[in-house]
Amino acid sequence: MKKILLSLLVLFSLHTTAQTIKVAAAANLRYILEEIKTNYVKLNPKTHLVLTIGSSGTLYQQIINGASHDIFMAADKIFPEKLKAQGAVIGEVKTYAYGKLAIWSNSVDVKSMNILLSESVKHIAVAKPDLAPYGERAIQCLKYYHLYDQVKDKLVFADNISQAAQFAQTGNAEVGILALSLVKTPEMKGSYIMPDPKSYKPVEQAMVLVKGFQYNPGAAKFMKFVMSAACKPIFEKYGYIVP
Repeated sequence: MKKILLSLLVLFSLHTTAQTIKVAAAANLRYILEEIKTNYVKLNPKTHLVLTIGSSGTLYQQIINGASHDIFMAADKIFPEKLKAQGAVIGEVKTYAYGKLAIWSNSVDVKSMNILLSESVKHIAVAKPDLAPYGERAIQCLKYYHLYDQVKDKLVFADNISQAAQFAQTGNAEVGILALSLVKTPEMKGSYIMPDPKSYKPVEQAMVLVKGFQYNPGAAKFMKFVMSAACKPIFEKYGYIVP
């Protein structure tokens, strides 16, 4: 009996001294969330933030299949809304930022969209459009510029936008159609252009609280922090527009 009471006291102590928040986040948020995480933990040292990075479509499937995430930060509004329609969330779906596309390369000089037609560009990295909103927008962009039919055989599909950036950065593709937020990271040294925003549907990125076994009040607190003025400069540094 004493051992059971001792175990319960230990568990209660852990619960009151540390709180874990699990965030499932779209791959374009990989770097910005590390900064936000650092700032949040400084203000809330007893919080343990766990980030799971992937394509919005993959993370959506994980949540539907029972993965224990507290927050879903997607690269669009569609996947969070689908979760809401299935009764898998708490509260409202909230738009936290609008993202942008960029055409990037570290091996060819990117000055216009026509670089994609160059003979020196054999492969163009994009995220899978059925899983990643930025991949879907990349295809829309190519079709807007009437380039899709001419370059479709060059396309190399990655599981998420972060992997697409890796393909372009490591030379597996000469060019990547990427999230501007990834292009703006220090290690992505190269040249890039931003396509006309009219060439693709706005990348409205939204997040929502996931309905878990037990309500996590810390998750709502972190969500509020992401939406606060404290995070706005970080989002803007990576090229996002904050609503």
